[in-house]
Amino acid sequence: MFDHEIVMDSLLKIRKAIETILERASVVTDPNELLCSPGGMMRLDAICMNLIALGEAVKGLEKLTHGQLLPRYPEVYWSGVMRMRDKIVHHYFEIDTDVVFLTVQQDVPKMKEVIERMIADMSKEACG
Repeated sequence: MFDHEIVMDSLLKIRKAIETILERASVVTDPNELLCSPGGMMRLDAICMNLIALGEAVKGLEKLTHGQLLPRYPEVYWSGVMRMRDKIVHHYFEIDTDVVFLTVQQDVPKMKEVIERMIADMSKEACG
């Protein structure tokens, strides 16, 4: 099995990264807004930094749980989360802002719902 306390801490960090991503992106209505001004570029940098943190935390969670936790929640494309982290880290100047925008608009809110459920499930397991 795995250490529920450490896993819960990771899930809480993931939730915080998701909340930060959604907050930073909340005023963006078009991916071009991320490229057309210094403020937009700073917003893109902030979003990408948190996508990196998110992917890194998911990788860590996979290791902590020996691959046992994430498959319980197949509605999130976990390997895609980890690969996006790798893409941003290793190919930053090749980032497609359309992909970042769509990810933040479509995938991250869904992931937040799943993370909330995972936190609730882990709380139940710890008590039961």
